[in-house]
Amino acid sequence: MSNTVFIASPEGGNGRNVVAYGVLKALAARGATGVFRPIACRREGFTTVLLDAAQAGQNPATARGVCPRRARKDQDGSRADIVAAYATAREQLQGESMVIVGSDHSAVFDPEGFLLDARIAADLKAPVMLAVCTIERDGDEVKATVQACTTQIERAGSKVVGVFVTGCTDDKAADAKRAMSDSPVPVWTVDKVSFPSQDDPDAGRKALDAFEAAAPQREVIDALDAPFDASTTPYAFQYELLSKAKSDKKTIVLPEGSEDRIIKAADYLLARDIVDLLIVGDRDAILERGRQLGLSALDKARYQPMDDAAVLDPMVDKLCELRAKKGMTPERARQQLQDPSYFGTMLVVMGRADGLVSGSVHSTANTVRPALQVIKTKPDASLVSGAFLMCFKDHVAVFADCAINLNPSAEQLADIAIQSAQTARAFGIEPSVGMLSYSTLGSGKGPDVDLVEAATALVREKAPDLSIVGSIQFDAAWSPTVAATKAPNDPVAGHVNVFVFPDLCAGNIAYKAVQRSSGALAIGPVLQGLNKPVNDLSRGALVDDIINTVALTAVEAQN
Repeated sequence: MSNTVFIASPEGGNGRNVVAYGVLKALAARGATGVFRPIACRREGFTTVLLDAAQAGQNPATARGVCPRRARKDQDGSRADIVAAYATAREQLQGESMVIVGSDHSAVFDPEGFLLDARIAADLKAPVMLAVCTIERDGDEVKATVQACTTQIERAGSKVVGVFVTGCTDDKAADAKRAMSDSPVPVWTVDKVSFPSQDDPDAGRKALDAFEAAAPQREVIDALDAPFDASTTPYAFQYELLSKAKSDKKTIVLPEGSEDRIIKAADYLLARDIVDLLIVGDRDAILERGRQLGLSALDKARYQPMDDAAVLDPMVDKLCELRAKKGMTPERARQQLQDPSYFGTMLVVMGRADGLVSGSVHSTANTVRPALQVIKTKPDASLVSGAFLMCFKDHVAVFADCAINLNPSAEQLADIAIQSAQTARAFGIEPSVGMLSYSTLGSGKGPDVDLVEAATALVREKAPDLSIVGSIQFDAAWSPTVAATKAPNDPVAGHVNVFVFPDLCAGNIAYKAVQRSSGALAIGPVLQGLNKPVNDLSRGALVDDIINTVALTAVEAQN
């Protein structure tokens, strides 16, 4: 999309429709333009008016996301569904532009209504044009309203690129222009027009005349062409993750087929055709449990019982071959393969699956040990490490090692940093690495600092093109303001997105503390350094966590 814009209004009316109609017409004049209503009642008629004006051949069924009642009751679920619905609309249209129109006025007071619109604008990576009515406001009140709305939009992760003051008379327009004379973005004052109107067949023409008299097409396009650095919200990242997995489907084995959370996650993924799944366990028993849970897509999976001789016998032979130096015998191999995690790992080794996800009812050791023994590390990897993708409200960062290595040496810490940078790139993040310590660029001394600084030097030697700073404290790595004081002139400090912790204790505590206290979404751990992707689940994993982990495992298998 070369031009995408979200039309937001604190009132959800009072001139907002005129603005949406005018912006749509301006964009449609230079290319196919679609319409999307994230939150809209199926019975409202304004969306149809916009679709008729766009004349882009868009399927009306793709123009709306969720209904207002659903949005009020379930913001999180609604945001996820809105992102998916928007992607469908954009794909179906294949046009240059999209006009996204925020919530309508409602008799039901929702104290978070405008904030939800702001968050959705960030989810959809759309800049915002504000429509603020002046009928019951003087110019200074309009300005204060714009400032309050702008603050919420920026906190949510988007940006205001233009302001329309609606419902104007000549006096109101002059007062608004006076008050908004120092605005950093264009401000247009639009006359009061009733639109749409069942009583006036010329309402559309009058609305467009009023809009174009206030905001010439060139000015609107120029405002939309202003630089916009889109945020990546957790909902946007999750959808991109699922879409990437779906674009080149891989087969992921799930050894814990008797666990309800696993089969619920499997049903979600199968229903949306995101991955192919091989579930370890008895097919009939799992399908029956699925029916009891109200699941309907589990029959799309393949199932592998652990006592199937046609699979088990060659698996035993292969395990004996791989572990011959460790004295593996057929009897010991069969005993080993009674462990579902080991059996599932061997399915990957035998080429029946591209990756594995386990750990919802087994320990990390149960998942990692078989992988280390039979999948083994990549030729250039000295170790396996565990990273989390931390999805904050407006960006994604990598935290490592938070799962595997207790007290890494400088060499190991350097390899963890390089692996984590590779993980970041695999998920579309250009890495800026921070080697964390209690010292920033020599401010503190001690053997722990020496270790981190030695690791930093090794990274620079092994990966000279990698952006890195170390040793550095977390606040100086995270905050440009703190970095300006603690690490002035360092180009990476304050902009780190790959955080490498000095030991497992610090990393594990940090990711859990940030996850629980900030509300960040933690996806992972991603086990780095293995020949095939094997990823571990927390035993406290929710269904959404499992869905995300399976998807990221599939994406890893694509590389």
